[in-house]
Amino acid sequence: MGTGLARGAAPMPPFSGPRAAPGRAAGHGTWGWVGSPVLGVPLGTDQTPCVSPETPEMAFQRSHRLNLLRLVVLLLVALAGIKFLFRDSLTLELHKHVSKDSGFWGDTGDVVQDVIPQSQQVLEAPAAKIMTLKQKQQVPRDVSATQMRLVHLDLKGAAPRVSYLEQVFPLLSQLGANGVLIEYEDMFPFKGELEILRSPYAYSEEDIERIQQLAEQHKLEVVPLVQTFGHVEFILKHEKYQHLREVERFPNSFNPHVPDTLALLKSVLSQVIEKHRRSSWIHIGADEVFHLGEGMDSKNWMSQHKGDVGTMYLRHIKEVLGFLTAQYWGLRVLMWDDMLRKISVGALRESGIAKHVSPVLWFYAPDFEAEQIVQFLTKYVESGFEAVWFASAFKGTTGPAQAWTPLSYHLKNHLSWLKVMQAVPRLAPLRLQGVVLTGWQRYDHYSVLCELLPVSIPSLAICLQTLVNGGFTEEAKRKVLDVLGLDSVQLEQSTCEGRGAFPGVEIYHMVEQVNGHLKESILKVLEEESAIKGWFSPYHRKRQFGNPRNMESFGSKVLKLHEDWESFVRDLRAQLDRIYFPDTVEEWLEENVNPYLDQLRDLVRDYRAIIRLKGRPKAT
Repeated sequence: MGTGLARGAAPMPPFSGPRAAPGRAAGHGTWGWVGSPVLGVPLGTDQTPCVSPETPEMAFQRSHRLNLLRLVVLLLVALAGIKFLFRDSLTLELHKHVSKDSGFWGDTGDVVQDVIPQSQQVLEAPAAKIMTLKQKQQVPRDVSATQMRLVHLDLKGAAPRVSYLEQVFPLLSQLGANGVLIEYEDMFPFKGELEILRSPYAYSEEDIERIQQLAEQHKLEVVPLVQTFGHVEFILKHEKYQHLREVERFPNSFNPHVPDTLALLKSVLSQVIEKHRRSSWIHIGADEVFHLGEGMDSKNWMSQHKGDVGTMYLRHIKEVLGFLTAQYWGLRVLMWDDMLRKISVGALRESGIAKHVSPVLWFYAPDFEAEQIVQFLTKYVESGFEAVWFASAFKGTTGPAQAWTPLSYHLKNHLSWLKVMQAVPRLAPLRLQGVVLTGWQRYDHYSVLCELLPVSIPSLAICLQTLVNGGFTEEAKRKVLDVLGLDSVQLEQSTCEGRGAFPGVEIYHMVEQVNGHLKESILKVLEEESAIKGWFSPYHRKRQFGNPRNMESFGSKVLKLHEDWESFVRDLRAQLDRIYFPDTVEEWLEENVNPYLDQLRDLVRDYRAIIRLKGRPKAT
């Protein structure tokens, strides 16, 4: 539903100490001695030194010198430890940088921090000061230093029951994932004043805890995603929050100038984070902030501050980061990068957000040039970012109403990303922290459902194994077939052969039947059966007029087709009910089955009614 760094001591991650970012060394070497130079005996010699009688005064002096030397060593160790713990506060500030990139938003001289309220300046505090804030809310667990592979669960549509996640999580781990990015939206059990945001089928607090237990059991890091600027339709659709819209008639984006906006976001973020105490990361979304700058408050702000949309965007992001930094020490932050692409390097550097957030570059096309992404990466290096994430897609990007996942399309997307990954080392000190395999379920809160998760599991398996193996190698293919219990996969046809043994495989096969045969079989009867076109046209049906002799020539065929599909749909509904809540089941059937089956149902209804009339005159 993307060079400039100060030389010498490299800037450290936004949150240092025991929560250093993956890929960084935890320390700076070790202390140790070979032999004992303190004793003054040359190493590697077998000669015995001459020993002269030692007076008490000489013994005292030697002991005194040894004690001094030990004290010096202890002081050096202590200083090294202090420097390690508080290195952010000792790191030199980045040089002021004036970008030659005029950008689409923000001229080279934009200074974002000058227009940010003083209350948010905590974001600029060095790590040593940040560590003293809200110590009791420190995140307890570090993440692995290995590159992370997060599978995105988009719950703004077709949120599965927790019982299905119990089956899916071990599969994700087996295929090479080590985390899940969960975009709850209205499926989170908000409470208090925020209870209005909950879906009728929202998870309970016990469900949220169970999800995290399952993730921990299968070594999956849980990263909650909370939209904080755009894509907040699930909030702004409510009359209670309509005054927070950037443009009054559109529920897409927040007005960043209304104080209630930040207050609301603090409440939303706090409730989600408090239920994810195991999590080391949070994703603040912030993509596709449609219509930003079009509201009157924004126009007035830009006029008064001689700013632009870019500086206004960064101002709001900085306020969100300021809250997270102050309240939740050690919690690392991710954000989508598309809005940053249009902002100048100068504005990004001046904002200081690079110290506190990592951009997630998303690109979902099947074939793209690595240099397209390298351009954005170079810009982010110049802007002060030390780490980035990439975002591919295993489903949900080939059309808002896509029901069947195109395997080759998504495999090519991941192969393109592998080429980008090969280019990252030359962009040092920038490092890649992880990859998000997105699986969009809706394009936004109001759109129809994309492919269901069970339908997309073969695509997810192929994409994960492609990342793990550096390509869709023979080893990757064997792993996919073995884990999913399949005989073969036809990439170009987007089909799998074999019964399969993965969670929801029954739905996979049944949706395949709907996608490939339901519409075709019904339209063939309605449009190609000559007896229907000649003796049971829409005119005949409207006037309740027909010859039973001619009607019987196609009646048995139509009734049999109807009976078969109705039986099939009953079974499909039962399988969907096992995984999904009633609203999802009804919506998916309404969008994908009923438009075609209803035509057959209407035909059968009229057939039964008219044939009972035994050829009477047409109604007038």
